[in-house]
Amino acid sequence: VVTRDDVEESLKAVFQFVKDKEQLLQDLRSQIEETKKKIAEKQHERDYWLEYKNVGSKIHAERISSLEKDIADVKYELERTEEYYREALKVVREENQKLFDRHIKLLSEEALKKAVGYLDKNCRREIEENEWLKEEVKIYRKEERDLKASVQLLEEENTSLVAKLIDIKLEHLRV
Repeated sequence: VVTRDDVEESLKAVFQFVKDKEQLLQDLRSQIEETKKKIAEKQHERDYWLEYKNVGSKIHAERISSLEKDIADVKYELERTEEYYREALKVVREENQKLFDRHIKLLSEEALKKAVGYLDKNCRREIEENEWLKEEVKIYRKEERDLKASVQLLEEENTSLVAKLIDIKLEHLRV
């Protein structure tokens, strides 16, 4: 015997089962909609990256290579400029050194002339003779070096001639 309460309980259970299934179905539909949205977003992102791969990456690759070339050109120009300024600095230093040396020489000559101007006539004449003697000493020293070199050559020649003479006498003695 099935009572009304049993039927109501059974209907409530079926109704609750159907209601739970509908809720589950609705949850699945909402998950499907969210998944479709995610798929659409990912599809859009995929399309973007495919377009970038096919078009944008080539543009960026060209830009990158252009920028790398520009960097190389700038480095080359920097090296050339650095070398130019290094050479210019070297030339300026040499020129400054030459000017400084010339200025010091002129100052020393001027100081010498002033000092000589304060001396009496005898001292000036001795200084002039001293300068002349210094030049003469330079000339004689050069001649002395030349003579020593020629004497050394003659001694070497004489030594070789004496050695030949001794060799010839030894040969005659053997005979």
